[in-house]
Amino acid sequence: MLHIKVFGTTPPCANCKRAEREALKAAEQFPGRVEVVKYDALGPEAEAYGVLSTPLVVVGDEVVGRGKVVPAAQLIPILEKHLAASAQ
Repeated sequence: MLHIKVFGTTPPCANCKRAEREALKAAEQFPGRVEVVKYDALGPEAEAYGVLSTPLVVVGDEVVGRGKVVPAAQLIPILEKHLAASAQ
């Protein structure tokens, strides 16, 4: 299972909510293969990625968006690349 990790504030700001929605929209294209996981930007998981601004979007372990909303249309090819690499 490939994870899209969305790091945001608690309570979530408008951009953090949008980032999660876009990630969910992209994940819908890969049922059962991609899952969206939400994390607090101040939580222990965030330290591994050096979260300095939110939202932070991570696919697998690759940071794909820092301090901005990544649209689903941009996430889909990134997800395809990661899924293809894991299938080999």
